[in-house]
Amino acid sequence: MKEMIWAHNFARKNGFSIRKARSTESQNLGIYRRDFVCYRSGFNQPRKKANVEHPRDRKSVRCGCGAKLYLTKEIVDGVMQWYVSQFSNVHNHELLEDDQVRLLPAYRKIQEVDQERILLLSKAGFPVNRIVKVLELEKGVQPGQLPFIEKDVRNFVRTCKKTVQENDALLNEKRENDMLELLEACKAMTGRDPDFVYDYTIDENEKVENIAWSFGDSIRAYTIFGDVVAFDTTYRSVTYGLLLGVWFGIDNHGKAIFLGCVLLQDESSHSFAWALQAFMRFMRGRHPQTILTDIDSGLRDAIARELPNTKHVLCIWHILSKISSWFSLPLGSQYENFKTEFDMLSQLESVEDFEHQWNILVARFGLVSDKHIALLYSYRASWTFSYIRSYFLARTLTAEFSLSLESFLKRILNGQTCLQVFFEQVSIAANLENQTREGMQYMHVKTGMPLEEHARNILTPYAFNVLQHEIVLSVQYATTEMANGSYLVRHYKKLDGECLVIWMPDDEQIHCSCKEFEHSGILCRHSLRVLVVKNYFQLPEKYFPLRWRVESSLVSVDDQNAQISSDGGAQAFHSLTASLLTESLISKDRFNYVHNELTSLLEHVRNMPVIDEYAANAAANNISEL
Repeated sequence: MKEMIWAHNFARKNGFSIRKARSTESQNLGIYRRDFVCYRSGFNQPRKKANVEHPRDRKSVRCGCGAKLYLTKEIVDGVMQWYVSQFSNVHNHELLEDDQVRLLPAYRKIQEVDQERILLLSKAGFPVNRIVKVLELEKGVQPGQLPFIEKDVRNFVRTCKKTVQENDALLNEKRENDMLELLEACKAMTGRDPDFVYDYTIDENEKVENIAWSFGDSIRAYTIFGDVVAFDTTYRSVTYGLLLGVWFGIDNHGKAIFLGCVLLQDESSHSFAWALQAFMRFMRGRHPQTILTDIDSGLRDAIARELPNTKHVLCIWHILSKISSWFSLPLGSQYENFKTEFDMLSQLESVEDFEHQWNILVARFGLVSDKHIALLYSYRASWTFSYIRSYFLARTLTAEFSLSLESFLKRILNGQTCLQVFFEQVSIAANLENQTREGMQYMHVKTGMPLEEHARNILTPYAFNVLQHEIVLSVQYATTEMANGSYLVRHYKKLDGECLVIWMPDDEQIHCSCKEFEHSGILCRHSLRVLVVKNYFQLPEKYFPLRWRVESSLVSVDDQNAQISSDGGAQAFHSLTASLLTESLISKDRFNYVHNELTSLLEHVRNMPVIDEYAANAAANNISEL
């Protein structure tokens, strides 16, 4: 009805929802009166409590709000029309902002197309929280921004449980056939990629149960970038409910690189243990320094058993993606303040500060008995920066890496139901030639420091950009030498927060209390400041880890040489044009002459025929001889 749609739209724009209070009907006019009231109108009548030991005492949202809209239908000049007979928009409670009002039950609707997708994923065995994550990924929305919440999905699945369980026999048969085809595809891949490896298990019925695989390129990449591994278990294979696990590394350009893949029948600790064992066999027994995962007790136990010397870190973006569904409704209008404080708390550097602020946060928002808060606290040593700051993570917790990882997953998760097709998609996406890499572009120096020039020739543009940022900021820090040869390094504007830098000249070792080098493999501004004070014009070789060097790039040597030659040409052009600009600004005549000549030269170059790449590279090499 148009009048109901209008009433709903008005309420939503004003920060509340409505419910029908009464409809009055007559034989001649049909329904001739509709009464709408605020969703917090009236008071809940006390119900007889069930005869149980601990009855549930749900808090009512009704508070006697008097806001109302009464519509009446009449016949005027032979035409039936509705008009407003009574209206009041005076509320005795807080009206909600748009981000909160959308979470009211009246506005949380699961559209038919989403219902179908939810049923498909539920039939495949997806838990509700992963169904929500898949829908967010497919729709390209931020966590918590779907037009419904996890509770709505859970209720919908529960009401459709009977439908979800139909045709199980047919589904199992199709899964068995697809798993056999996937196994055959793995066998065939060994002919195309001699270094391709795979492994699988068989259940008691001689059916393929779990299967894992990796490619030759991935194994070679692991020898350089296997220090940190992200194991993503966010998704399941469509249709069959097989848990999809993908191993990623981070290359020297800061991009996610595929290392391996596994499909598991369940999420038990036993299944995860087999997956980890298979991956370690693929990677010739070399364990990573650090592994990043989502929150999962079974996976946590398996890592503790199979990788006892590997640090286990929970991805902060997985935790943040759950915060909205866990706390937005219980906290209501307080949620945004909670999220802001939670973000700040997760980045605290001191364990003591974290413990203190955590208790304050929990008490302030009344979350002492919340199960999710208890879960996060029990895992705190695996996700808060104060606890993991000394773990080597190679910048895998950056937003750039997270986006790169999600981009890869999107390329292989496009709704295909056939495992053989899925396998081919993974093969294509995992091919190094198809994985987007940053170009070896020319990087300008900003400070003119010799150590900056030196680092530019060794590091990839990505790693150099990070180090360069620290070099630029280092000049803002003052040093105070201590009696034992160590240094206190402090920002010139700040009165607290100094770092202790220990310098050991005998073997050129430097250690900072901020632990940035241990965390990312790139020196911090505090250490750089001390090295400058010690008159270092080049950084010691040990502070250029192999994983961040240009020479470790996953491209052919010829491609590297061609690009390096191009970089040299770019540098020569930059120097030449800078000198030309300086000379031309001495007088107006010089400037006009240079401008005219350059305009003519540009036109001439544009009209030149395009030569092949080899000649272009040779020309770039010869520029330095001019």
